[in-house]
Amino acid sequence: MEVKKPAIRSMKYEEFKNNDYLERLVDELNRNGAGVVVGTLDELINWGRSNSLWSLTFGTSCCAIEFMALGAARYDMARFGFEVTRNSPRQADMIMVLGTITYKMAPVLKRLYDQMAEPKYVVAVGGCTISGGPFVKSYHVVNGIDKIIPVDVFIPGCPPRPEAFYYGMMQLQRKIKVEKFLGGVNRKEKKEE
Repeated sequence: MEVKKPAIRSMKYEEFKNNDYLERLVDELNRNGAGVVVGTLDELINWGRSNSLWSLTFGTSCCAIEFMALGAARYDMARFGFEVTRNSPRQADMIMVLGTITYKMAPVLKRLYDQMAEPKYVVAVGGCTISGGPFVKSYHVVNGIDKIIPVDVFIPGCPPRPEAFYYGMMQLQRKIKVEKFLGGVNRKEKKEE
């Protein structure tokens, strides 16, 4: 009968019974400024936060229609933990901007972003949102929402396919999983001019 070797993250099987290895691991964690309990608690909180993203959807054109397809049975976004969309900025973790943003809409977008609780994230979806798209030389379209609010993830396309939405959302989940929830600063806001 073959004995199954346990798989422990960042620990070799040969060192499984070696207490010196555990003591070195704890010393390294303490030297880097994170206690074992705080680091583990941070990972647990970030896992929960990354798998329960509530989005405030700010859809203005065709990208919003493509986003609606994600909720259907074919692309079931509930499997990934970001199916809940909210119409209130106070209940949302992230704002998903889908479509063309004009200068008339920009103050409303900024106000909604400011009303969201920290930590908050921004996902820019589609060519119009990221760079102005086909309206790049137009007088009334903002050439990228990163000029108004800080963007965490860009999802390119015109409109992006559902697979691109999922890839972008999973990138945001990966970003959340490595953040420091208990202490530390993750992102610096743009300074008001």
